[in-house]
Amino acid sequence: MFAFRKRRGTTMTKIGIILGSTRPGRNGEAVARWVHEIAAQRTDAEFELVDLVDYKLPLLDEAYPPSMGQYAQPHTHAWAEKIASLDGFVIVTPEYNRSVPGALKNALDFLYAEWNNKAVGFVSYGGNGGTRAVEHLRGIAGELQMADVRSQVALSMFTDFENFSTFKPLDVQRDTLVTTLDQVIAWSSALAPLRAS
Repeated sequence: MFAFRKRRGTTMTKIGIILGSTRPGRNGEAVARWVHEIAAQRTDAEFELVDLVDYKLPLLDEAYPPSMGQYAQPHTHAWAEKIASLDGFVIVTPEYNRSVPGALKNALDFLYAEWNNKAVGFVSYGGNGGTRAVEHLRGIAGELQMADVRSQVALSMFTDFENFSTFKPLDVQRDTLVTTLDQVIAWSSALAPLRAS
């Protein structure tokens, strides 16, 4: 396990666990809490649950492209401030129609520089483990200059949920999550000099 411990004059790596679904009754809430509970036991980074519901982002309503960083809307400023405060991410996502939930894609599209030079890992769920959504997210992450890690937690609605609604992950999923967290923290730490410049 990689460690990036707090020392005098430095801060610990901060990882945001982004809950990428906003649907009422979403399965993602239980999944994101599980990720946070396991992550919070670590001493090599700080973890924060970031729920898209709390930011109430409308469909992208900024006049200028996000790459220009000229945000006008208060909700964009709040979202940008949160994302800028984090060094890396674990995105929890369902798969909708073989792709990314619209709310998550919209949230990613709102910003640009705030995502740059940060690592990202994925915890997905769906009938096929959410893997097709993550394949799309990897391309999006590349365009946002994020480093996506190889390890991925793919939760099946058939084996990791009871009656497709009660989250009961197989034991092996915890091991995969730990590996994903290891990689996100290592890459987030390694990219720190790029973020500083």
